[in-house]
Amino acid sequence: MPLRITTWNVNGIRNPFGYQPWRDKRTFDAMFDLLEADIVVMQELKIQRKDLRDDMVLLNGWDCFFSLPKQKKGYSGVGIYTRSSACAPVRAEEGILGVLCPPNSTTPYYDLPSDQHTGGYLSRDQLDSLGVDATALDSEGRCVVLEFPAFVIFGIYSPANSSGTRDDFRYGFLNALDMRVRNLVAAGKRVVVTGDLNVSREEIDSANAEENNRKEGITPEEYISTPNRRIFNQLLEGGAVLEPRDEGREVPVLWDVCRGFHPTRKGMYTHWEQKINARPGNYGSRIDFILCSLEMRSWFRESNIQEGLMGSDHCPVYAVMNDQIDVDGSTKHTRDLMNPSGVFKDSSRLRDISAKDSPSTSAKLLPEFDKRQSIKDMFTKKPSTKPAPWPVVDTTPLPQQASQQLSAALQSSQENGDLGSVNAETTSVQSSQNMAATAAPPSSAKNTDKKRTASESNAPRPLKRTKSNAIPSTSASAPGKGQQSLKGFFKSQNSASSAKEETLAEETPTTDNGESGATGASKQETTKDIPTSEREDPTSSQPVDNAPDPPPPPSQTHPSTLSSQEEDPFVDPVASKQSWSKLFTKPAAPRCEHNEPCISMKTKKSGFNMGREFWLCPRPIGPSGSKERNTQWRCPTFIWSSDWNGSKDGGN
Repeated sequence: MPLRITTWNVNGIRNPFGYQPWRDKRTFDAMFDLLEADIVVMQELKIQRKDLRDDMVLLNGWDCFFSLPKQKKGYSGVGIYTRSSACAPVRAEEGILGVLCPPNSTTPYYDLPSDQHTGGYLSRDQLDSLGVDATALDSEGRCVVLEFPAFVIFGIYSPANSSGTRDDFRYGFLNALDMRVRNLVAAGKRVVVTGDLNVSREEIDSANAEENNRKEGITPEEYISTPNRRIFNQLLEGGAVLEPRDEGREVPVLWDVCRGFHPTRKGMYTHWEQKINARPGNYGSRIDFILCSLEMRSWFRESNIQEGLMGSDHCPVYAVMNDQIDVDGSTKHTRDLMNPSGVFKDSSRLRDISAKDSPSTSAKLLPEFDKRQSIKDMFTKKPSTKPAPWPVVDTTPLPQQASQQLSAALQSSQENGDLGSVNAETTSVQSSQNMAATAAPPSSAKNTDKKRTASESNAPRPLKRTKSNAIPSTSASAPGKGQQSLKGFFKSQNSASSAKEETLAEETPTTDNGESGATGASKQETTKDIPTSEREDPTSSQPVDNAPDPPPPPSQTHPSTLSSQEEDPFVDPVASKQSWSKLFTKPAAPRCEHNEPCISMKTKKSGFNMGREFWLCPRPIGPSGSKERNTQWRCPTFIWSSDWNGSKDGGN
């Protein structure tokens, strides 16, 4: 089977899950299956080690290796995932220079025995020529190195030059990469370099190169001779380089795989600026690469970009290797050379990859993930076939238990004079007999010969007793409080009170004197329970004592009160809401030449206008990279927010 390598700057390890087709399953193994890749190199993860989670590391059928920043949070980060069924590295390292130490070791990579490191490290003179601190260069999470029997692969995230303050660091990084690759090739090893190198080769690899050169007065020769681009082009076969070449870089050692399959293709970009929405118009640059040693050119059958896959401001780049490859004049199967010795032979698996085959830098061997499994694996294991133990049941014979409980119930009822509770106790005894008979295991008969002690058999169990002097509930006869039906919602309070009083009067017997048959105390309690608004009987001419005087009818209201109410001005709540909303609402966006609402942006470039907001056409920038009239791309509409008061139609 062919082996596929994919590199992708994801701009945050979870960022693709916000886009299709990744948002459906939102898992890394599903993402890798859609990419159809066997080796996935990811850049700009923007996490630290403490941010690693199970779904990132404990992937069934995958191994992973990370280089994460040691200091800065949410910055850079590189990871390489390898499909265990296709390939397995024999060694793994973090950093270009090898100055870092493996896990659980204080010895740097370059000081390890030759059979435990990759090799090709820079000499002391080469390190001194970099002009940057070696530890700082390897500690930013920008390089992962894996070695297979077939080749050594680099996962790279090169520093960018967005702020212009790290030119020396960027130049030192590319210089170190060039030296390490050349040292490995000189040692007889094949090399594959993948990742975001943040540098384009020629004008064909950048949409704005020609226009910028024209504006700045730069010739094509000067363009390809910038320091970073010159180092990169001297590394590649066919790279545009002005002679003479630099010392130590007399010959190229790598081949641009994707450009090799599409030598004259224009617009083959892998990165687009999100701030100007440049992707729809394909106004971008090609800065993501898969490079290989010159002798490996015949190993690949296909390479291309996947510009249709969303999820980042970059797109994936892939290269597919042949099933069989030529190595030193002989044909061998790719799988045989992509795994440790003895795993594959003639593309047939002989044994599985074990934990001892994984390099020590594997993320699965980190203390927080070692000897653990994915949470999904917990649901794939078969349940235990061992039967659950029977519950411990009291072995006292059931008739004896029933007689003990019944005698205790009779005795307590006789003392309290409550014979009604005996029936409840008898029922509970019967139910306990039924439950005990149901819960008893088949083998309980064997334990019946075991006798309990006298103190245990004679001790009565505590039984729950019912209240003998409970007051009978009157909830059935008394009307329920609260709303009884939907009609009660539309009744007035007075009518509801009258109905309640009439019901109370019908249910309470009266004597010849017109008083109720209840005692004085019960009468006070009844009056106390009824709310104050319900104590007055509408059929009686005498009001209840301490009842509040009813309010006068509207016709008897004092004239001065009416005049003061009429003089208050009427405030329309709708108009008031609209006026307040208008006061705090931002003005409507102006419209561009396409009669579409403009978008608001803020100036971030240092200068006099830094921080000022302005309005622009919402459409994406066109392939030309400039604003255009009477086209489908961004028009020249530009309005400062301070000049817009919400009444204009737009401006330029």
